[in-house]
Amino acid sequence: MSPVLARTRPGRDALYFIADLAGEAGRHEDVVKQLKTIIEYYGPRLTIDERSLLSVAYKNITNTLRNSWRVTDTLHKLHLGRKGRAQLIQRQLQRVENELAGVCTDIIDLLDRELLPAANEGEQTVFYSKLKGDYCRYLAELGQKRDRDRYAELSLKAYRLAYQHALETLHPLHPTRLGLALNFSVFYHDIKKSPLGACHLAKSAFDDAILSVSFSDTTVDHHALQDSMAILQLLKDDLILWSGEIKT
Repeated sequence: MSPVLARTRPGRDALYFIADLAGEAGRHEDVVKQLKTIIEYYGPRLTIDERSLLSVAYKNITNTLRNSWRVTDTLHKLHLGRKGRAQLIQRQLQRVENELAGVCTDIIDLLDRELLPAANEGEQTVFYSKLKGDYCRYLAELGQKRDRDRYAELSLKAYRLAYQHALETLHPLHPTRLGLALNFSVFYHDIKKSPLGACHLAKSAFDDAILSVSFSDTTVDHHALQDSMAILQLLKDDLILWSGEIKT
């Protein structure tokens, strides 16, 4: 690399600092831009902090759009009998849907092209495959039936790959493994419309984690343990809710 190029190459710490600052300010698109610059200059092997920042940024962007889509979709259904307003709402719904689909396909492309091929076996593969499953799941909630079915299959494939790696390489109490189980069970409930399948997966993950708890283990990462306990509570809440659906 020439001296000129070397001087103009942005420092990794500076890029991360700007990304973190943007995240604190709620400018999540800027976070994504900075992290993509890190990947461009330094390769797709992100640090845990960088990876977390990227994941949270995309989550915040899509959460806002998914909430907008749900509200607009509900209003559209309420106004179906009023042709003029229903058409206007439908246009807005399509705009939100297109924007949400664009964000989801953007991160899926980043995962397929950069992050997953460079991931180490184990936790990295689980984390990135879970992310792919999540964003394919969001796309499976949208659009025409043919597209929904295609993304549902892609989501299922990604979740299965992640879960297989998690079972082989991660402790049952590991927060990444538990987070995967939580989201995979939501996939079965929301996309496959199978409360029974969702309960089976969630209960298996919950039971395995509880049985693996050892309070005498001094090597436990207490921060990770707090994350795991929070996810276990979410699994428990979903199990109670979905079990009620099965009984009725």
